[in-house]
Amino acid sequence: MSADGVERNKAMEGVSTQWPARIWIVRHGQSAGNIARDKAEEEGVSLIELEHRDADVPLSELGLRQAQALGRWLSGQPPHLRPQVVLSSPYVRARQTAQQVLDALQGQVQLVADERLREKEFGVLDRYTSAGIRETFPELSEQRTLVGKFYFRPPGGESWCDVILRLRGVIADLQRNHVGANVLVVGHQVIVNCMRYLLEGMDEAQILAIDRKGDVPNCGVTEYAADGQGRALELVRTNFVSPELAEQAVTDAPDAPTGAR
Repeated sequence: MSADGVERNKAMEGVSTQWPARIWIVRHGQSAGNIARDKAEEEGVSLIELEHRDADVPLSELGLRQAQALGRWLSGQPPHLRPQVVLSSPYVRARQTAQQVLDALQGQVQLVADERLREKEFGVLDRYTSAGIRETFPELSEQRTLVGKFYFRPPGGESWCDVILRLRGVIADLQRNHVGANVLVVGHQVIVNCMRYLLEGMDEAQILAIDRKGDVPNCGVTEYAADGQGRALELVRTNFVSPELAEQAVTDAPDAPTGAR
């Protein structure tokens, strides 16, 4: 984190801001939706075939193994470096990921489902592939190119800014309700990036540059630790994947078609 980012981080809620001792932000394990999207993109079709609505898409078999490996990695940390609170998107794939961590920890860990951590809403573009968006909604595709993904809001959906606005409330709750605690946040790719935008004091260009470098891996961990006074966060690692899965294929497909994100 840059010095400027640290100063913004310290001043987000004023000079008396206090933070959790440690924050882990994690994308859910691979989902059945990730697989369906990969298949649709490869075949060049317009629509992604999904059995469930987005909120109900479960983990794939690989996603379950990824979540279990994440749980084992976290439970293998020293006691003072294990999660005490788990905040999760209410979407099934995120809750299943969080549950594997809770099972591995085998302790009195608080689980809170928070709808503000839900996936970015794609509105009329939901379930369309990149090619499908260009073919079916050419004007929207052009508008998105002009406006940019940070500010573009599809009809009935959200922009990255909209997601950031709801996440500001999550961060305020971390500062108000979980000072000094170890908190795990389980969400989605856009959630991870937008949380980084807020916690690291980034601007549009900085977070989009990170986004262009590659997708957040499933069960990839971005970790922050508070300084000795608890008034600033330091970035520890980004997109860390449990060594247990290092030799396995880790799906890094986006939660939505590239054209819709």
